Amino acid sequence: MDLRQLRYFAQIVESGSFSKASRCLFIAQPALSQQIAKLEGEVGKPLLNRSSKGITPTENGLALYHHARFVLRQLDQALSIARQEVGEIQGMVSVGLPATTVLAIGLPLMKRIREKYPGILLNVVEGMSGHIAHMMRLGQLDIAILFTNDVSSQLESTPLLEEELFVVFPESSGYASPERTEISVAEVAQIPLILPTNAHGLRRRVVAEFDKRNLRPNVVAEIDSLSLLMSCVRDGIGATIKPMSALLLVGSDRERWRSLRISDATITRRNYLYSISRDLMSPAALSVTNEIKDTCRTLVAGGNWLGVRPIDGPGAGLSSAA
Repeated sequence: MDLRQLRYFAQIVESGSFSKASRCLFIAQPALSQQIAKLEGEVGKPLLNRSSKGITPTENGLALYHHARFVLRQLDQALSIARQEVGEIQGMVSVGLPATTVLAIGLPLMKRIREKYPGILLNVVEGMSGHIAHMMRLGQLDIAILFTNDVSSQLESTPLLEEELFVVFPESSGYASPERTEISVAEVAQIPLILPTNAHGLRRRVVAEFDKRNLRPNVVAEIDSLSLLMSCVRDGIGATIKPMSALLLVGSDRERWRSLRISDATITRRNYLYSISRDLMSPAALSVTNEIKDTCRTLVAGGNWLGVRPIDGPGAGLSSAA
């Protein structure tokens, strides 16, 4: 078994077919098939299921893929470290961020990295937390911010911050009188809501508060796209329950929006910073990890990220802007 075979195998799993993988790898399909047959012979077990619907890994193949992706990523990082100039931190670092987190720290983080570490190529992947967690488990990301601490026992997770969730809607909607800064769960149950699907942890967290009171939220739409969800809220289809960072999406129209704290339930969402073991991280990945922490602290301390409390330091910003 050699690294070339592992690269070929990983690409086939990710492409779902030999033909697509051969195009990505710029290798003839018969030669690719021959290499995989050789790899399966060395392993002594079938690694791929072949069907009319495409290629999927067997149980043994999936185990090999996870380790192969990790080994290949470590090799790429090792080569990057070996090639860099003495004293200069270089290399590509992939960071997975959920949509609301991207709104809060994406641009400030990019600016910090470009200013302090011009040799680092920062690759930011935005997606639903479930997708980000899946990519993290597969070794396709170096770092991620996620909302649970049970993604994988093979990854390190550190509590980063805690976000409070607010009832969010345009002031023109009339869901609450102008002087209100809070709203009860029972009152929220009377408002048409646009929420993510049940696959989203935020939805489950919100529904749990209604269930405690034998109430049922009036969900009129389920949307997993943050931009579409906020557009629907803006156009009066319903309100939503989100962290304050979601309002960064509306830009200069922020003053025309309301964000009410829920008076009889503190609904929070803890954010965890994930990475592989620090002993295995490249200097570039370690630097980005530290910059993520510093960026979060700076934004909260400066009042630029409301409704957030850093877990490793004094709280700040847990106030709503009605």
